[in-house]
Amino acid sequence: MLLPWLLASFGLLGWQGAATNQSGGEVSGRLKAGSDYLQRGEVEQAVREFKAAVALDPQSAAGHMLLGQAYLAQRSLGLVAEAKAELQQALDLDPSLLWARFYLAKVYIDLGRTDKAKEELERGLGMRPNVPHFLSLLGEVNRKLGSPELSLELNRKALEADPSMTPAHYYMALAWMDLKKPEEAIRELESSVESQYVAPEMYLTLGSQYIEKRRYREAEEVVKKGIALDPSRPEGHLNLAQLYNIQGANDRALAELKLAIPEGKSFPTSAYYQQVQADVLFETGKAYQAKRLAPPAIQAYLRTLEFDPNRGLAHRRLAELFLQQGDYGRAFTHASMAEKLGSPVEPALREEIVRRRAEPAFATPRVPR
Repeated sequence: MLLPWLLASFGLLGWQGAATNQSGGEVSGRLKAGSDYLQRGEVEQAVREFKAAVALDPQSAAGHMLLGQAYLAQRSLGLVAEAKAELQQALDLDPSLLWARFYLAKVYIDLGRTDKAKEELERGLGMRPNVPHFLSLLGEVNRKLGSPELSLELNRKALEADPSMTPAHYYMALAWMDLKKPEEAIRELESSVESQYVAPEMYLTLGSQYIEKRRYREAEEVVKKGIALDPSRPEGHLNLAQLYNIQGANDRALAELKLAIPEGKSFPTSAYYQQVQADVLFETGKAYQAKRLAPPAIQAYLRTLEFDPNRGLAHRRLAELFLQQGDYGRAFTHASMAEKLGSPVEPALREEIVRRRAEPAFATPRVPR
C-alpha cells in the first residue's frame, strides 16, 4: 500500500539542485510555487503549478520529478501509474536525479514490484553511497523479499548516518515482528511515534503489538491517535473494533466497523483493500455472534468469504452457526472447508454435525422411480 507519510518525512528532497539546471524564470517560479504548496499540504495547487511548469518546458526533469511526487502526495492508488510515468520521464531526461530514483523505488513497492524497487535503490546507492534514506528503504525492500536480518542491518546504518530517520525505526519494528521478537518491535515503534513525522501506520502497528501483550489501555490510546491523523482510513477503525471485541464491548466494535466501511463508500479493487474489507466483515460477524444475533453474523461471515474465500476461520464460525440454526447440510459444507483450510471445528461439534446430517429426518429423500 502507498505510504504517503514518507513524503512528509523525507520532504521534497533534492529538488532545488535539479531545478537550477532548468532555463527560464517562469519555469523555476512555477516549480518554487508548487513546492511551497506541497510542503504546506496543498496538493491540488501543487499539481497545478507543476503541470504548468512541464507544459512550459517538457524537458524539465525537475518538473516531472516534482509532479510525480505531488501525485503520490494525493494519496490515491489511482494516481500511482501517473506518478510512475512522471518519475520515469524525469530519469529519462536526467539519470542523475537521485530523488526521482528514490520515489520511483517507492512506487514500485506500492505496486508490489519489490525486485524493481531494489534495483532502483541499489542504483541510487551506487551513485551516492550511504545515503540514509536509500539505506532505510532498501532495508524494507529486503524484508519484503524475506531477509529481515538484512533490513535490520541496513536500517541501523541509516540511523548511524541520521539518528532522526523515523522510517528506519518503523522498518526495524516490522523486521523484528517478522523475527517473532515483539519486545524489540515495540521498542522501535515507541521510538518512531516520538517523531514529528509520526504516521498512522506507526500508531496502528504499535497498537496491534500492545493488543498482543494485552496492554489494552495503551493500545486504545495509540490506535485513537492513529485514527485522529487520518479518520478516513479503515485500518484504524478496524483495529479499534478488534480491541473492543476482545474486551466484550461488541456494540462499540460495531460502531467502529461502520466507520471503517461507511455505507456507499467504494474502495480500490486492489488485493490490499480486498483484505481490509474481508477483515472488517469478519470482525462484524464476530461482534454479532458474541451478541447471539445469528442472522446478521451469518450474513457478515458469508460476505467475508466473497472477499476472501479461503478464510478458514469464517468457514468454521459459519459451521457453528448453521449447526445452531439446524441447517446441517450447510454446517457440514463449511466444516469441511474449515478443516481443509486448516481451521477445523471442535471435534465434538464436527461429530454432532456429521451425526445430525445423517439422521433420517434430514437425509436427502429418494426420488421415486
